[in-house]
Amino acid sequence: MGSPGSTMHGTTIIGVRRHGTLAIGGDGQVTFGDTVMKATAQKVQRLYKGQVVAGYAGSVSDALTLLERCEEKLEEHSGNLTRAVYHLAKDWRTDRILRRLEAMLLIGDREQLLLVSGGGEVVRPEHDMTAIGSGGSYALAAARALAAHTELSAEAIVRESLTIAAGLCIYTNDSITVEVLES
Repeated sequence: MGSPGSTMHGTTIIGVRRHGTLAIGGDGQVTFGDTVMKATAQKVQRLYKGQVVAGYAGSVSDALTLLERCEEKLEEHSGNLTRAVYHLAKDWRTDRILRRLEAMLLIGDREQLLLVSGGGEVVRPEHDMTAIGSGGSYALAAARALAAHTELSAEAIVRESLTIAAGLCIYTNDSITVEVLES
């Protein structure tokens, strides 16, 4: 079951902002090396009184640590996502323990969508959509095509993009969770 030194990885998380709505979704697969350990994990959740949605990719324990820290930063900054995420990224870059975490976060509120990378960078995507994880490129390509050629909602684009990624990426499945915030 997995190779020595393997960690739990593999997922696809995508976020889309469209027509005043933010949808962030993810698949449910958790792998350990080359073994599927769980097929129904919830890697997308609401934070700060339900006003923020976050999804994670990477090492599960590392990502959960970051989500916990992010929740603390949101509390410290009264739900101001930008300030909370930038302070989280600063801690991630400078804290000797956090620097070793292998995870990424996709996080948004009613106003914005942000990606926080493993190096502590914060990126605001150009096209109001981005994705992370092993199937992220597949999901993002599908989402861009769907947004350009359909009138689907943000939630529908997220669901369809994850379904497409699940058909291509062996670390992504079709057990999909989506959280939506309306403006």
